[in-house]
Amino acid sequence: MSVELLIGNETGTKGYLPAVEEGVEWTTERKNTPGKLVFKVLQEDGLDFSEGSAVRMKENGDEIFFGFVFKQQRSKEELLTVTAYDQLRYLKNKDTIVYEEKTADQFLRMIASDYALNIGTLENTNYVIASRVEENTSLFEMIQNALDLTLQNTGEMFVFYDDFGKLTLKHLSSMAVGSPGAYLMVDEETGENFEYTSSIDDNTYNRIKLTYDNDNTGFREVYIAQDSGNINKWGILQYFDTLKKGENGQAKADALLKLYNKKTRNLKLNGVLGDNRVRAGSMIVVNLDLGDIRLKNFMLVESCRHTYREGEHWMDLTLRGGEFVG
Repeated sequence: MSVELLIGNETGTKGYLPAVEEGVEWTTERKNTPGKLVFKVLQEDGLDFSEGSAVRMKENGDEIFFGFVFKQQRSKEELLTVTAYDQLRYLKNKDTIVYEEKTADQFLRMIASDYALNIGTLENTNYVIASRVEENTSLFEMIQNALDLTLQNTGEMFVFYDDFGKLTLKHLSSMAVGSPGAYLMVDEETGENFEYTSSIDDNTYNRIKLTYDNDNTGFREVYIAQDSGNINKWGILQYFDTLKKGENGQAKADALLKLYNKKTRNLKLNGVLGDNRVRAGSMIVVNLDLGDIRLKNFMLVESCRHTYREGEHWMDLTLRGGEFVG
């Protein structure tokens, strides 16, 4: 394999390049899950690392993964199966946090400072959250809640991930793999098999109803946005929620209708030719005949598993397309 895998010792004063068995797996999920690296090494004399040791992986010079050992499993064949996670693993910590007048990226900076996490590029999410109380909640959920509020009020999606040891936040438009005229494309020739689902059963709404109890006037304000055409086709699929002080009710209702008033389309691809640039949150072009539609468009990678073997690199992808629902 062309994989270079470096493991630090317990104190971080030494680094080892162990004999790695083929079949290294790197997995990422778009929401609330740390990046994971699973690999097997020979238990050789002098190889000294433990839980908490740093792990760095490169492939053909590409920076793939930086994280820390969390689990070791030994076998009588003298093989050691190691599971490492990137620093998003520490966002599983729970806390109670109250904040005011912060954008999602500003809140993320605050979390990173409090928990000594390394920051990379954090793009401005623009939407200011007036106030928020997060009680006995994981840091992952807190950050996702801030990103969901941004999406629901503006229709703008941001992708949060660890980029080789640095927390990174980018707008969806920055996540396309490749460049204009040379975007990465998956078609019948580059994928071994696929499974496609279209549905109005999950996260599809054609009527949005939001209410706000106005303490100043003593009245309940009601904001509605709906699509009569899709109501005639599908029946009423209603999304209901209450508003918090400072939210623009009609603007939020309109944004939610734009976001949810459509079918969800999910696509699973197995045995796709590997590309190190692809991770959960990436946007790739898919050119496939899916039966009800001929798809040639960008799709969002919800989960991605890379497998590296001797002279081979494959990906298994779960994609969401056309309609991006948080």
